[in-house]
Amino acid sequence: MTTMGTALTQYVAVRRALGAQLREPAVTLRHFVEFVEREGAAFITIDLALRWAMTPVGVQRATWARRLSQVRRFATWLHAHDPRTQILPARILAGQRRRTQPHIFADQEISDLITAARQLASSKGLRAHTYTTLIGLLTTTGLRPGEALRLKQADVDLERGMLFIRNSKFGKSRFVPLHESTRAALASYVRRRPVRQAHTQTDAFLVSDSGRPLSGSAARRTFAQLTRAVGLRPATGRRIGRGPRLQDCRHTFTTRTLVEWYRAGRDVTRDLPMLTTYLGHSDVAHTYWYIAGIPELLQLATDKLSGRRAGGRP
Repeated sequence: MTTMGTALTQYVAVRRALGAQLREPAVTLRHFVEFVEREGAAFITIDLALRWAMTPVGVQRATWARRLSQVRRFATWLHAHDPRTQILPARILAGQRRRTQPHIFADQEISDLITAARQLASSKGLRAHTYTTLIGLLTTTGLRPGEALRLKQADVDLERGMLFIRNSKFGKSRFVPLHESTRAALASYVRRRPVRQAHTQTDAFLVSDSGRPLSGSAARRTFAQLTRAVGLRPATGRRIGRGPRLQDCRHTFTTRTLVEWYRAGRDVTRDLPMLTTYLGHSDVAHTYWYIAGIPELLQLATDKLSGRRAGGRP
């Protein structure tokens, strides 16, 4: 391993020891170190960092800023060991992230996606089952995509109908109860999924055809292809254009849950903290981020408010 590569390994180890998960930054910074090495540079410069950060085309400026901020933290740490390292000025590539409008899936769209997933070709016949299970799991539980992909076999308790989400965002763990239909679907996947056989040597719950844990990049890429296949993503030649994302399943679950609560006449304001806990949020404000103002929800909320006013309640 190169000197800078060794330094990166130490940096990641130190940050994780201090409580940071550093999943995406660790991978991103590894790509940056590889870029620096291809350039034949012995240390980090502002020019190298800027050129690497701005490599992706067709993305928001905030994406460039995020990539650069990750390099800046690493460079600041590395400067203490190698004074030649140039520390990037703060906000040199500032960019305000714009909230991507979430796509709230209709029931028919979810059905179409699962149908398309069943048709995925694979060498061992497992890929279609894995992706139908992933889509169904995300839309019925509201899990973060990363939480679903990191599930271990031991985390899925089919007898009690419960998932154990380990050390998720902010290091929090939680139990997630399953609807009976979801439990049955997971049980069906378990029966189809080879366990500890020649091509499945992992304790991950969701696996690829190769027998390895299903990766986030593969899941996002395949989901983009599925949304394109069912007409939810525009066809733009060889490239896959923008469209619904895996995390939109979480937005859909949250929004649809509120719609169902309003329809049932529940006190949404009182019950929202319960949904916050279920989703693994530390604050109700974070749950509001996942609520999309679809017409149906807005109308139900308006009717509820109008009813309260008519009844003399605040």
